[in-house]
Amino acid sequence: MAEKKLQPIIIKRIKKSGHAAHGGAWKIAYADFVTAMMAFFLLMWLLGSTAKGELQGIAAYFNSPLKVAMVGGDGAGNSSSVIPGGGNDLSKVHGQVRRSDSDQDKERRASIDTTRAERAKQDAARIKALQAKIDAMITENPRLNEYKSQIRIDVTPDGLQIQIV
Repeated sequence: MAEKKLQPIIIKRIKKSGHAAHGGAWKIAYADFVTAMMAFFLLMWLLGSTAKGELQGIAAYFNSPLKVAMVGGDGAGNSSSVIPGGGNDLSKVHGQVRRSDSDQDKERRASIDTTRAERAKQDAARIKALQAKIDAMITENPRLNEYKSQIRIDVTPDGLQIQIV
């Protein structure tokens, strides 16, 4: 018994440290999810509150969204500045456009319109030639010819649309 009393008493003390930080990545994923759900419900609300004609217009926009950006449009879409003849400084008077109905202006506008029409015809011809050339290349290549039924080449107002289905 004497031996048992002589043994030293060992006390193990465990130091408690501060709680380690949790990962916060779930918050980012949750925020993305909530944003996606908000966009989805906003889309569903818009689709439910618009008329059929407006829905067709929206669908047409998403079929060719770059049409306005690439081709331009009537009004401000045709120029780089919203103000005709204007620039960055609105106080300048140099370069302002004067409206007149003189014969020269009418002839100039007519020549510009005919030039645009000719350019559009040339572009359409080049696009059709390119479509024929690509079709011929697909037909000539034995590896691509196998997948010819899965390749769609269409002429759209934006240009040549190639789809791999």
